[in-house]
Amino acid sequence: MRTGILARNAAVAAAALLVLTACGGGGEEGGGGGDAAGETGGGGERQVNVYGTDGNMGNALGESFTAQGSLAGMKGTTPLTELGGDFTDRLREIDPNLQDYNYAGETYDAVIVTALAAQAAGTNDANVFKEFINGMTVGGEACTDFAACLEIINNGGNVDYDGISGPLSFTDAGEPAEASFGILQFGEDNQLDEGATDYVLAGDSANATSDEGPAYAAAGTTGEPLVIGTLLPLTGNLAFLGPPEVAGARLAVNDINAAGGVLGQPVQLIEGDSGDASTDTATQTVDRLLQGGVNAIIGAASSGVSLTVIDRITGSGVVQFSPANTSDQFTDYNDNGLYFRTAPPDVLQARALSDLIINDGNNTVGIMALNDPYGTGLMENTRENLIAAGLAEDSIQTLTYDPQAANYDAEIQQMVDFAPDAVVVIGFEESARIIESLNSQGIGPQR
Repeated sequence: MRTGILARNAAVAAAALLVLTACGGGGEEGGGGGDAAGETGGGGERQVNVYGTDGNMGNALGESFTAQGSLAGMKGTTPLTELGGDFTDRLREIDPNLQDYNYAGETYDAVIVTALAAQAAGTNDANVFKEFINGMTVGGEACTDFAACLEIINNGGNVDYDGISGPLSFTDAGEPAEASFGILQFGEDNQLDEGATDYVLAGDSANATSDEGPAYAAAGTTGEPLVIGTLLPLTGNLAFLGPPEVAGARLAVNDINAAGGVLGQPVQLIEGDSGDASTDTATQTVDRLLQGGVNAIIGAASSGVSLTVIDRITGSGVVQFSPANTSDQFTDYNDNGLYFRTAPPDVLQARALSDLIINDGNNTVGIMALNDPYGTGLMENTRENLIAAGLAEDSIQTLTYDPQAANYDAEIQQMVDFAPDAVVVIGFEESARIIESLNSQGIGPQR
């Protein structure tokens, strides 16, 4: 049984459920609004809850809107743990202009785990240290930073790294068995209201691997330097995720090297742009990184981008470690045992998202998803979880869209005609145009 703060509510139609509307309230105090999702408020306007996910739940989305309240009350999920002030302060020392921290912790942890695995293996050869990666997250003696973990290794012990992004606890497939998700909400200023953020768990650490990996190399083993490349979105439709991820990688390398490095050498970092799936930027970057002799590549953020380069990376005997890939396709991908991720698969985010939707009292749900592995995978998993929670199949309408489309008039009209209690938008930067259209039809966050 999985754990979670948001319990699944089987009594979907319970009239006593508090309805959180897209404008952040359920009507005027004293019962002026409807008491079930989809009913009209005191002014006769139908209330629709709008939800997003990790691809669009960031402050960068708010910059696309000029009118106050365009996103007010829009809620959504993203893989996120409650980051400490010390960590975010140190990230801002790396990049004072950070707007969000999405996937910064996951990126930091991917670099740390890679470094610990190389030290434990006694080599920078990815085909050797890959066998140590899962074991860095389970069993052994708990530690929360590279220096403390390195001390355990040097004292002949086994490491269980509990990172910035959570306890990790990887499965045999090299991904978290359990993960923390942030339930985020936009305020009237179209920025995320940090005071409204809640955190929930999805998954079960009991599903983590029981294999702690091979015996560690002798303490203090030295060797050739560990070279880490990054394949992170500096351009393209996920560019808003780039700054926190880049800062996370740089901070991790700084911390590793301050503690003495790996194999007696400073870790080397070679940075690169992933672009998005509509360009060949990622392929060009991967070729450059491989030519530069990297042992591991951190990225990509986009599942679609990773699918274009995973064979190139793992086929070259290099570890690919993504901080943000969530598509379920990677769980069973034939990757020569060289692909890992600190981001949880969408089967877990879908549980957190569906719990949020159900507990907000929605009985009918429309889902608009980007037509790529991320969008379609999260859409289908969310739909399945909503049905398992008690919604009828015909009370859920799903559709996919082309992010490069000139407009989304046809898709928006489908939502208008369906008239759901809730609309879920699973996408990237193009979500702004979709939400503008939802607002113009009176079924968006703006009131």
